[in-house]
Formats: sequence, C-alpha cells, structure tokens
Amino acid sequence: MHHINLTIPPGQFVLVVGGSGSGKSSLLRAISRLIPDFYGGAYKGRIYLGGMELRELKHRDLVEQVGLVFQDPESQMITTSVEGEVAFGLENLGLSNHLMKRRVMEATSALRLTGCRHRFIPELSGGEKQKVALASILAMQPEIVLLDEPTSQLDPVAGEDILALLRRLNEENGITVVLIEQRLERCFHLADRVLVMEEGRIVFDHDSPGAIASWAVENGTPFVPPLVKLFAGVGYIQAPVTVKEGREILRRCGQPDLSAVKKVEPASCGKPAVREGNGEQPLVDIEGLWFTYPNGEEALKNINLRINPGDFIVLMGDTGAGKTTLIKTINGLLRPGRGRVKFRGQDIRQLMVEDLASTIGYLSQNPGDYLFLPTVREELAFTLGNLGLPDNGIVDTVLDRLQLTACADANPRDLSTGERQRVALASILVGRPRLLLLDEPTRGLDYELKQVLGEILQELQAEDTAVAVVTHDVEFAAEYAEDVVLMADGAIIARGSKYEMLTGSTFYSPQVNKLFNGIADQVVTLAEGKMVLDEVMNNEK
Repeated sequence: MHHINLTIPPGQFVLVVGGSGSGKSSLLRAISRLIPDFYGGAYKGRIYLGGMELRELKHRDLVEQVGLVFQDPESQMITTSVEGEVAFGLENLGLSNHLMKRRVMEATSALRLTGCRHRFIPELSGGEKQKVALASILAMQPEIVLLDEPTSQLDPVAGEDILALLRRLNEENGITVVLIEQRLERCFHLADRVLVMEEGRIVFDHDSPGAIASWAVENGTPFVPPLVKLFAGVGYIQAPVTVKEGREILRRCGQPDLSAVKKVEPASCGKPAVREGNGEQPLVDIEGLWFTYPNGEEALKNINLRINPGDFIVLMGDTGAGKTTLIKTINGLLRPGRGRVKFRGQDIRQLMVEDLASTIGYLSQNPGDYLFLPTVREELAFTLGNLGLPDNGIVDTVLDRLQLTACADANPRDLSTGERQRVALASILVGRPRLLLLDEPTRGLDYELKQVLGEILQELQAEDTAVAVVTHDVEFAAEYAEDVVLMADGAIIARGSKYEMLTGSTFYSPQVNKLFNGIADQVVTLAEGKMVLDEVMNNEK
C-alpha cells in the first residue's frame, strides 16, 4: 500500500474493488491490526479508530469494535464444531453463558446454519464454512465489519441473503461495513461509497455507484458489473447500475425489431463439441452413482452423467448440493458406494489416483493445497517432473497467459489469494490434462482475469479437452460454458445448454438475461446482449 488517506464515517457501507494483488486485503488487515501483529511487516503513518491510534488500543478493545471475515474461511477456524466456532470469540470476551447461547442462536439462525450447529467443520462445504466464519464475527457484534469476499463460495441465493443481511445490519443497527467483492453484480448498488484500488493506492473514491460506473467507463477499467459494461459498449455513458434501471431505459426506447438479431455462437465453437449418442465412447460415464460419507451423510444420490471430449460443462446448485463430492469421485479421490464411474471405459475402482493424474487435472477450492515450493516457477516445474513431461516452453507460456510472469520467482505464500489461485491453476494446466475438473476457479479473480481464464478453458475445449467447472459464478458460466448441470440435495436436477438453464430464472440468470427478459429471452452473453442493445438504441434514434 502507498499513501493511503482514508476517512470512513460511522455507519457507512464501503465497497472496495480492484484487481488481484492491488492491496485490498492488505488494507483490511491494516485496519484490523493484523498487519503488522499477525502478518508482520511495517507501515508508516497512523490509523485511528474512534479517535484513538490503533496501536494504542488493547487487543480486547479492538476485537470488540472490529471484526474481519477472511477471504479463506479455513484460515480463521479454531474449533471443530460449528457451535463451538461461533461461540469461541464470545468465550474469549468472557460473556455469560446465557448471553452466549442467545448470540449463537441469533447468528446461526440469521445465516441459516441452525441445522449445522453440531456438525464437524471439516465435513462442511466451502460455502458452509464461509457462513460459519461470518457467523462467528457477527455474534461478537462489532461496530465495524470488514469482509474479504464473503460470498465467493456461496450460491446465488445464499450470496444474496448474506449481502441483504449486511445491508440490513448497516441500515438498522448502524454497523460500518467495509466489503471487498469481485462479483460486483451482487453488491455494486448496495454501497454508499466505492473505492477503487490499483497497485496499493486508492485511485478513485466516490459516494455514488453511478459516478464510479461513469468513471470506469471513461477510463476503460474492468471493475464494473456486466450491466454497466454492456451499456458502455454501445456508448451509453450514464450506465445503469441495476437491472431495474436498465429495464427502465429499455422501456423508454420502445419495443425494437429483433428479427435480424441472430444468436452469437460461443467463441469456442470452431468445432462442435462431441455429443452423446454419436457412437463415440464418452470420456466419463457415470451410472447410478451413490456416495455416503462415514458420518452417514448421503452426498450423492443416483447420479447419471456423461462427459465427452470437448464438453465444457458447469456444475451449479446450492451450497452442499454435492458438486465437489461428484468431481472428487470422477478423479478417484472418493470411491463410489454404489454405482459405477468409468473413465475412458475403465472403472476408476481399478485405477489409482496417481494413474489418473496424468490425464485428469483437478483444482480444489483451496489453492494452498497445491503450493509448497519456494517459487512459482518451481511449482509448475514440479508438476511436469512428477508426470514425467518435458517443459518445451510450456511453463513460460502458462505463466504469461495467466499474467504470472512477474511473480515467477516469488514465494507463492507471499502472493494474494487471487494470485495463489492462478498459480494453483497454472500448476494443473502445464500438465495438459484431457479432463479438467475445477472447483470454484474464479474465486478471488477480477473480471479481467475471469476473461483470461474463460478464454483459456475455451481454447482447451477446442482442442478436445473436456472441462467441468464447479462454480456459483452465474456470469462466468453464462459467458464461457456450453452446458449447465444443476444439482440439489445430492442429485442432478437437470442438464441442458446454458440457453436452457440460465434463462428466465430469478437467481440463476446472468444480468444480461434479466435485462432482456420478455424482450429477447435467449440472450445470456455480453456479445449477444450488445447485439440486442444496439437494436434498441437504433430503434430510439
């Protein structure tokens, strides 16, 4: 961070945006005194909290006033049960047993964790852990809540619930909220004030989302929601920040003639994907799959799914629906209880995980699971050595494509969460797997890097690599995927093209589809939206 001068009045809702590694997380850590108390380092200047210099506050007084929800929920988990985790901070504050029980009940109820209160934390999904981390902070009732991407692993419904809860606490209880979020379509309109960070500096600060939208359009910055980007793309400078505002603009323009508008084909469609029923053997064939964890939780129920070479599918559904469990059974980390999983016609029960590693690439939700060597370059080289593959320049190519060249000789643990996510992904991509399984790969990535990731995956798809992505990022799925598999309660509810699955939905539709609902229903990508909006603007003229 460099030359930060910032005053946040009580009760303000502040949204902090910026690219990966721009200093957003460091800013929150400094405000909470984790820099330098926990993360080390040193800073010049002063930070005041309620008129008192931060370094002069006793730690107990500080934690009663400031609560921080980390980007990685596992890094702040202390106990093994949900109820124990939510109560841990309260116990350290010395609250009475009666008051602790009441606060635990309130926090878990608000975040819909009541049914999870006695569960074992390591058995929770990433999204459930994220809600537990938030509950443990809210139970302490701090005056200031700092949140580092608190919805990154939550499904659209749960994400909306969390943000609505934060806004309600802000408006009704006067709690100051400082939020870092990459999925701006969820929260851009909620903020009283938006800060844009770049290379450790605050480069723009305004109390109107509309003003930041105009500034972003004029300066070509990617840190705006898809809706703003869409209207900016047709030269509409005063871009709307909500779908409601956008639809009002469309109503004023009248009903356009869309007879000439054709559906835009995905960028990956130089070659059509192999389809079921064409006589070719599927890459993955799952029949009647059931899986039950040792605690008795039935995570998968009668799953039937085929993945063919060149498929690009996205697995979506609520938190705990079984998506992560499913892809773990595909790469052999979990063994089916009943049913069969075949890879290239062979039952995975007959294969070791290491046998599958050369052809199935798997990226888990936690990038830290992959990073243990001194430099980024060595992490990628380790994959090649482990698989017995030559470099042939692939390391430098992948580093450049994922914008990691400048970090090549850095220690991965010194990087931001978004940068570590890209390093972990790079360590998988250098192996050039035939099947790529990614669990929440857009977590911690800004819009620009999501575009890079999406284009890489489409390039792999065009080369007959099958791609299966678990994500809650509807905008990413709409822009880059081909098919969507919707899961709930351990079962597959439906599978279809993104045009079938991501249209006409309250929560599982991208902003562009919500904007044109009832006008042009088969619009899910920005390119398609731009074609329709061009017609609307021409109609107005």
